[in-house]
Amino acid sequence: MTVHFIGAGPGAGDLLTLRAVRLIAQSPVCVYAGTYLDREVLSHAPEGAQLVDSQHLDLDQITEVLVRATRAGMDVARLCSGDPSVYSAVAEQARRLDRAGIPWDVTPGVSAYAAAAALVGRELTVPGVAQSVVLTRAQRDSTHMPPGEELARFAATGATLVLHLAIRHTRRLAAELAVHYGRDCPVVVGSQVSLPGELVLRGTLADIADQVQAAGLRQAAVVIVGWALDAQGFVESHLYSARCRPTSG
Repeated sequence: MTVHFIGAGPGAGDLLTLRAVRLIAQSPVCVYAGTYLDREVLSHAPEGAQLVDSQHLDLDQITEVLVRATRAGMDVARLCSGDPSVYSAVAEQARRLDRAGIPWDVTPGVSAYAAAAALVGRELTVPGVAQSVVLTRAQRDSTHMPPGEELARFAATGATLVLHLAIRHTRRLAAELAVHYGRDCPVVVGSQVSLPGELVLRGTLADIADQVQAAGLRQAAVVIVGWALDAQGFVESHLYSARCRPTSG
């Protein structure tokens, strides 16, 4: 029996991969974070499945559920919001499962920032404007950032920034980032993207904090900062230029 860490996407039931749906459907136990997922996602679970909301459980309690279920002969669908490769606590859970001798695997999913970028119809890597995307987070009351990963260092590159766990610190972060990007740099905030309560804010580093405050956003939001969000007059990609096309001989 196996614990399947499954990227459940930004929340909508139709933004799951085919593999994710198959694994959920074959797992008698489904552990999920109720804060981030729509009930439609859980509709893929088999009839009579044990549904465990993890939002009020600590890591040891979650691990206990996973270990107990697999030792009882049941597969477990452990749903992670977005994609398990980013801020999912898979590393901590997998380490505990390894110690317990429990097999596990990972299925990728649609990340929240990708869903937000799709919603506003923007590519985050525009030729000549930004060719890198930095996924990072705010640091105030959470785990300390490793040395060298200060936000100012990332901002100095001019790359498109995707900020997780940052919505409560928008005003401070906007002021810090404006030093590098300028106050008129575009910003997109996506809250509960793909869910019924979806909200997207578009602004600049000068006004986005006021918009976030007015909307009362406190969680389940991603912040995207960078000039790629409003790129004008950019160069064409070399990959698709006529000079790169093969000629007939």
